[in-house]
Amino acid sequence: MTRANAVTATPATPPPISPDRHERGNVLRLAVAQALAGANAVVVYATGAIIGSSLAPIPALATLPVSIFVVGMAACTLPAGMIAQRHGRRAAFLTGAGCGVLVGLLAALALVLGSFWLFCAATFFGGAYAAVVLSFRFAAADCVPPERRPRALSAVMAGGVFAGVLGPQLVTYTMDLWPPFLFAATFLAQAAVAALSALVLLGIRLPAPTAVERAAGGGRPLGTIARQPRFVTAVICGVVSYLLMNFLMTSAPLAMRMCGLSQEASNLGLQWHVIAMYAPSFFTGRLITRFGASRVVMAGLALTAASAAVGLWGVEVAHFWGTLILLGLGWNFGFVGASAMVLECHRPEERARVQSFNDFVVFGTMAFGSFLSGGLLASYGWNTVLWLSFAPLAFAVAALAATALSPLNPTAA
Repeated sequence: MTRANAVTATPATPPPISPDRHERGNVLRLAVAQALAGANAVVVYATGAIIGSSLAPIPALATLPVSIFVVGMAACTLPAGMIAQRHGRRAAFLTGAGCGVLVGLLAALALVLGSFWLFCAATFFGGAYAAVVLSFRFAAADCVPPERRPRALSAVMAGGVFAGVLGPQLVTYTMDLWPPFLFAATFLAQAAVAALSALVLLGIRLPAPTAVERAAGGGRPLGTIARQPRFVTAVICGVVSYLLMNFLMTSAPLAMRMCGLSQEASNLGLQWHVIAMYAPSFFTGRLITRFGASRVVMAGLALTAASAAVGLWGVEVAHFWGTLILLGLGWNFGFVGASAMVLECHRPEERARVQSFNDFVVFGTMAFGSFLSGGLLASYGWNTVLWLSFAPLAFAVAALAATALSPLNPTAA
């Protein structure tokens, strides 16, 4: 063989895949998975209180399934963080997707059997799935350089816009497919969507956890991190943003039914609410980069206050829709901004512990608000639920104002 032939026969080395391409692929897959998996929460919120009111032994327990959903979110954030820390984020994501399939199957069985407590158990697994889904935002931020983190975080959250369309349409077009078991087919469809999300997540390529990250004590003690003033403020603002969103959204579908409004109007209101929750994510990251996370959070708190004010004006469809849309906008600015503040408070080796601890506090407090909402709505009415929203808002504004001018915490110190 001649030298020329030998050179010709040598296989060409494929060009290396650029880091930017990997980053874009991961963020895109996470955004698509967010769109599919987000339908889980929408289906539970759209149907949970209504199913609860028909199956619960007493009216005050009507919103208990939604509250159990939130308990599942709180209870599973730390275990999900441990799985991510030891085995990588993809393992945690696929475990969550398995819970998503399970919630659909159990909920459908509960509706066929007429079992309130089995339905509550199903929504617990739905909460576990939702807890994992909400960690997608941090996964996207972790796989890009620091200067692009706010945009990556908000890009994944933008996938929720499609969840806002998919979830209510699943309910509308499937709720009557299996008479007389209202919503049973809806949960079977939700299980199929969760399985599809798992297929998307199989293609995620994230860095494996390092030896330092796998170690339980990697980085600074959690107590030291949690005492940082900016971290405390971030947690407070995240708690209040999510607490009030859940507090009002849990009650709204049942309040609409109590006011004689149709299920279709409720589904559409929830659809526009979820779209409003995620649509600003197309530009929230840019706003955070330009104006800072604290100002974006403050705008979110103001929008949440406006949503409660609109609800106090009346009980027509327009009032409920206005409340839900403003509530969604306020949640996006408040929660995404607070999440960006959390990213400023930890080192890379501390991220899994700190992020899961933040979500545990947020969702644990949310569960308290969700338990309260059903009893308050049944005993005192929709207006009382709205008026009570202003107290935590005032607390969050005070905490944010107290630390707005403080310097960033030096995460590398």
